[in-house]
Amino acid sequence: MKRRNSLLIVGALGLGAGVTLPCTTTAQSTARPAASPARLDHRELAADQQVIHVLNRLAFGARPGDVQKIRALGVDKWIDQQLHPEQIDDQSIEAFLNHYDILREDQGQLLQEYAVAQRDRRLVKRQAGDTTQGPGGVSREDSMAFQQIQLKRRQVGGQLQSSRVARAVISNRQLDEVMTDFWLNHFNIFIQKGPPEAYYLTEYERDVIRPHALGKFRDLLEAVAKSPAMLFYLDNARSMVDSTRPRLASIDRNQRFGPLGGQLRRVDPGQAQQIRQRLNQLQNGGLNENYGRELLELHTLGVDGGYTQKDVINVARALTGWTIKPPAQGGGFIFRPQMHDAGEKIVLGHKLAAGRGIEDGEDVLDIVSRHPSTAHFISEKLVRHFVSDNPPKALVDQAAAVFMKTDGDIREVVRTIVTSNEFFSQQAYRSKVKSPFEVVVSAMRAMGAQPDSTPRTAQVIAFLGEPIYGHQAPNGYPDTGDAWMNAGAILNRINFGMSVAANRIPGARINEVPGLDTLLSASRAKQVDAVVSLMLGGSVSPDTRAVLMSGENPLLASGAPAPAPAAPEMAAQPPNNEMMQQAQGAQNARNAQNRRLQQGPSPQRPQGNPLAGRNGAVPQLNGIAQVVGLALGSPEFQRH
Repeated sequence: MKRRNSLLIVGALGLGAGVTLPCTTTAQSTARPAASPARLDHRELAADQQVIHVLNRLAFGARPGDVQKIRALGVDKWIDQQLHPEQIDDQSIEAFLNHYDILREDQGQLLQEYAVAQRDRRLVKRQAGDTTQGPGGVSREDSMAFQQIQLKRRQVGGQLQSSRVARAVISNRQLDEVMTDFWLNHFNIFIQKGPPEAYYLTEYERDVIRPHALGKFRDLLEAVAKSPAMLFYLDNARSMVDSTRPRLASIDRNQRFGPLGGQLRRVDPGQAQQIRQRLNQLQNGGLNENYGRELLELHTLGVDGGYTQKDVINVARALTGWTIKPPAQGGGFIFRPQMHDAGEKIVLGHKLAAGRGIEDGEDVLDIVSRHPSTAHFISEKLVRHFVSDNPPKALVDQAAAVFMKTDGDIREVVRTIVTSNEFFSQQAYRSKVKSPFEVVVSAMRAMGAQPDSTPRTAQVIAFLGEPIYGHQAPNGYPDTGDAWMNAGAILNRINFGMSVAANRIPGARINEVPGLDTLLSASRAKQVDAVVSLMLGGSVSPDTRAVLMSGENPLLASGAPAPAPAAPEMAAQPPNNEMMQQAQGAQNARNAQNRRLQQGPSPQRPQGNPLAGRNGAVPQLNGIAQVVGLALGSPEFQRH
């Protein structure tokens, strides 16, 4: 049933724009080969196809002029440049990032302000004898100050999401952005875990993921393990030795407790209460396996990586004491020996002696980062991301061997993959479906758009189904096409293309796209040829060309609002008539949208439709704008 649904979904992507995809592409996207494909002797893609391919896979699509630059430089030299982002000038994005004033503030200080304000509000309300959720004994001035702090907290999340899109749109270090996106998904964190998470995520993206995106995997893994964002998200910050095991350090209720300091009688009431809560937590808490499990299953070895439940427990024990300073102190990683399990542990056959501290966790990171299962698991994910939804086994094995040989050098593993014959094969070309993030960013790049410093573009990505930092589970968003494709999603993507061409996305203006401004009065055929050349790599199927020439798409309902993306399992079953199938699929998506509206909006997606105009309808276009809108919704653009 799962394979059948995948076939329907991939078929829907092609039929949704009036296109039948090449057989090689469809087979590559829907059926896992029975055996490893034969190794290729050469690159199958022609020179111009290679240029388009690297811009689609190692970048978020081409901006105007990019194709010509890579032709002049050479594909291999461009790849090598992208593998060394520190050598690429990126002043344009660095200057633009100055728009994000809240992100430039000290996030620890902002967190501290928020925590202190919350504490003071609770203290005043208790002293006033008010146990309601109203303002109680809090003065109007204090209440307004707290609202300003709350507003800042929301702005942190909004600017964080917006800046992520802006970087992907105009950064010259495109492979670095692609790898940052990959690792942020691999080491996924949910921004709504709790109020502190937005502050932690700012540092997480800036100081943990980005500097290590093409470095050593071991360094990246430790940076993630010690990040407050991950410690908070997967609850390791409150994991501690249970009462049946030896503690590394005993708790003295009169000793100095970290930077709070002082005996309880020497501190103010707010600090004293915080210290008591922390000491009680240390005495009454216990082991939390969440991070230990995900470290093995999702971050390193993989679900079939050869670990046992005992390994999960011992990894969690080794990482006790890896925690966070209280929010009122601005957060930050700290190792607390009072929380650490000092007993002997055995992890994947390696003995960790008793009586040690932070070394236990660091040894665990050594063990798992250099394990053959980790080499294979990470390599397979990278091959899936860059080459095919069904990763060729021979290339995975080759990449894993490089991982082991280079001690987890991510740059060299990626180099092995993106210079391989499998990467430059006809089967790989336009075989992967873009995620909503990739769709929106690549459209903005194709339009030569300026980055958007408002939350709007990030809201469009969320509406299409991929809220930035909005995936609740630690496994991250899927990296295969069948997870993103159904009738509702296809219709939304087509409508998104029309909205871009109608100048409804900030920063994207069709009259500013180089090469299109002189085509306003040209014949339809010349307009289509120009758009195919500028935005679709110079080649499309006959069916796509027919849609561009006629201006009619079977799935684009005249004046109908775009529905929210439907779940994959809601894809329509295939009737005998293919056009009826698509019409029924679109109707199913609208029905699903109506049910969702009755149930209330999802907290993960923006309320309303950011693609629709004031009258709730998608734009009706003609001329060159219509050609561009249909091109951005075509299978050739939706795949990369």
